[in-house]
Amino acid sequence: MKEILSALVIFATHTLEGITGFGSSVLALPFLEPSLGLDLTVKLLCILSWSMALYIIIRSWKEIKWREFLFIVLWAGLGMPVGIWMFDRMPAGILCVILGVFMVFVGVRGVKSSCKSTTAPQIPAKRTLLMKILLFAGGIIQGAFGTGGPFIVIYSARALPEKRVFRVTLSLLWLSINSCRLIFWLFSGKLNDPVTGKALLWAFPVMLAGVVLGDHLHNKVSERNFKIGAYAILVLSGIFMVMNNAIKL
Repeated sequence: MKEILSALVIFATHTLEGITGFGSSVLALPFLEPSLGLDLTVKLLCILSWSMALYIIIRSWKEIKWREFLFIVLWAGLGMPVGIWMFDRMPAGILCVILGVFMVFVGVRGVKSSCKSTTAPQIPAKRTLLMKILLFAGGIIQGAFGTGGPFIVIYSARALPEKRVFRVTLSLLWLSINSCRLIFWLFSGKLNDPVTGKALLWAFPVMLAGVVLGDHLHNKVSERNFKIGAYAILVLSGIFMVMNNAIKL
């Protein structure tokens, strides 16, 4: 029963990420962690996210926006080592609650602005200090829990207004970030356990089914509805992050 419920969570969250390009890890973490444990959940979601990103990149690699990718990966990459260090040494609950509240605020504003227009808002992204801090914070949370995407989305939603460009560019980011993390785990011996391998046997086919369905639905969603959905997932991600960490404080 535990594996069936976990499989349903993985299918639903990866279908959503197949549509928008982000959100599976942060949405799945609060539901999987109680039954699978934090260590296994983080490793499992990281491997699944890496595989899913590779699938999307293979299908849409020509639409990657390299300039924005390099800017995002630079600032998020600076935060990742901090997050990896924090994972085993420092409680990040209070930080996650504060950032979760901020995510809800930004997401609600984004949904409102997107609903007012018949087309997706084309607001130019400004590379301000605040945006760089958000990308850096996203790298920290990504390194610690594999769920830093929502903070990166705050910048990317403006910098990458076209839905296909948004999805594949973020997928390349997740592939790059998670590759670094998987290499770190591989050399530290954290992937050399039968429990992770057993979990992948049932989780990977479920994830793949969700990705294929999400990819199909992505092509049918309008640019405006895509933007609304992306901001809505940002709101949900913030709510789940607050709830998951407030309980532990």
